[in-house]
Amino acid sequence: MNTLGFLANRDNALRIGVLAWLTAVWVALWGGLSPANLIGGLVVALIVVFALPLPLVPVTGRFHPLSFLELIVVSVYYALESSLQVAWFAIRPAGPPVSGVLRVHLGIQSDLVLVMATDLLNLIPGTMVLEVDRARCVVYVHVLDVGSEKSVLKFYSTTRRLEHLLINAFERPSERRRLDPEERP
Repeated sequence: MNTLGFLANRDNALRIGVLAWLTAVWVALWGGLSPANLIGGLVVALIVVFALPLPLVPVTGRFHPLSFLELIVVSVYYALESSLQVAWFAIRPAGPPVSGVLRVHLGIQSDLVLVMATDLLNLIPGTMVLEVDRARCVVYVHVLDVGSEKSVLKFYSTTRRLEHLLINAFERPSERRRLDPEERP
């Protein structure tokens, strides 16, 4: 097998990329590029890649860079907005906000995209995913402020927008599971 045929195999190209990335991280952690750091990083990377392999994650769908960029911008906005809200709750003269657990039905098909959705929800201050029911595609989220109908609707609106952006960025619309109206909150 020639070198180009070896690199053309997607799995091997991915392994080489992971080896290079892990070696670069090792060198960065040690703070300097030296032959010893480079060889040490390569040895550690080889051990990680071949002795401790991760299971393969099925990747379906497609990637749209513009939708992904919009997802990043909107996610940063929601994180900043929530940070300011949490800061206000900490310094305001009133008592603590009413918190609770809300159930969210998602129309996400891919396990990988579902993980990204839960990670995004966890990154937003004032929210934390407590449980994921993959079979029904439901997440249970602890929300800091559920004291009014307006704040609950805002949470659901934020979740729906993030879900929509994730689907647009990573899934094929034809694969999206349609939810019945009574399944949506």
